[in-house]
Amino acid sequence: MYSNEDDATNSMIHLIKPAPVPINENGDNGRNAYANRQNSVLDENALRKDDTTFIRDQRIQTISQNYEVILESIGEDPSRQGLLKTPKRAAEALVFFTKGYEQSIRDVVSDAIFDEECENMVVVKGIDIYSLCEHHMVPFFGKVSVGYLPNKRVLGLSKVARIVEVFSRRLQVQERLTRQIAEAIAEAIQPRGVAVVIECIHMCMVMRGAEKVNSRTTTSAMLGVFREDPKSREEFLSLGRIAPFY
Repeated sequence: MYSNEDDATNSMIHLIKPAPVPINENGDNGRNAYANRQNSVLDENALRKDDTTFIRDQRIQTISQNYEVILESIGEDPSRQGLLKTPKRAAEALVFFTKGYEQSIRDVVSDAIFDEECENMVVVKGIDIYSLCEHHMVPFFGKVSVGYLPNKRVLGLSKVARIVEVFSRRLQVQERLTRQIAEAIAEAIQPRGVAVVIECIHMCMVMRGAEKVNSRTTTSAMLGVFREDPKSREEFLSLGRIAPFY
């Protein structure tokens, strides 16, 4: 899927221009530089973090009532046998699909940052993601590859997948999702660079609209060394290559 030639790479992958991230050329960035950033990804509040069982039940009830209205609006009869429990099932499913609103990234990574004299690239690839397009609220799904070059600090491997999960289980656009994953890792461990590539199938293009069944959308975010150094970027694109799926 990826070529060793820069021109071919740039033609296939849309590089997302991120917000400025304070990683200098030598990687000698300090914790304070990240602490002073505005709109911190780590400090983003979880919108449903404090839900009690009572609040969650109220949320399910409200969503269920709205699904019942939707069923009536499309010409269905919510009282028929097959649909009697559909509004509640759909409400519970929607709450699960958006469970990323129940966590903040700081909660996820706080106990899994370790001091380690490691200078080699770390790549976690083939991470499954399932998300909802915020424009149509229909699914998009695919694979994520994440890589970073440590700067005396590493992140627990499972936490990389957890970061992906938290952001993907929200209403999303793939471009923003890619950037958020990269910035969260950059803020958490201040590496010399972070790279993220996502490839997804969007059901809003498959089931409606353009109806292009075989279309794939690939996005990438490159921070620090991966943006400045073509060799590091090429190494990541080779190691993190996403295998064909579906």
